[in-house]
Amino acid sequence: MGVTTNPNDPRLTHGGDEAPTPQAEVYLVLSDEERAKGFVRPLRNSYQHVGPPGPKYPLRELTDEERARYGDEFAMYEPYPKGAEGSALGRFWTQAQLDAVGKGCGVVTTMGRALAETYAREPGFYGHTYCVQCRMHLPVGEFVWVDGGERVGT
Repeated sequence: MGVTTNPNDPRLTHGGDEAPTPQAEVYLVLSDEERAKGFVRPLRNSYQHVGPPGPKYPLRELTDEERARYGDEFAMYEPYPKGAEGSALGRFWTQAQLDAVGKGCGVVTTMGRALAETYAREPGFYGHTYCVQCRMHLPVGEFVWVDGGERVGT
């Protein structure tokens, strides 16, 4: 596995995986100069797959109107307290999403220094990261840093 600073490198892959796949040939990282400017988060190189986070706020059943509109597509609704999530009023959850909460494989993945420095310099740089056990690129929110327990990408 290598790294590149060229966002147009044809060897780059993009986004998440639908099925297990080998790691990408190369991963995009910030330039040496950009990483040398310093880090806004601690430099950490290992993260654990813990699964997607669950709702932050209490869930409620769908109203009759919502059930008529969406059918069986959603199981529950998470209303947000006023102003808690910007202008968003809430989120609909499917049963599959609720069932997946906290169900990562538990395995720790360790990455190379340039990738770790990119995360430390710009925490939101990546939207997905690789799990060596699942063999998939999954949303960064499904992982926590081994050192500190914070969600990756925050």
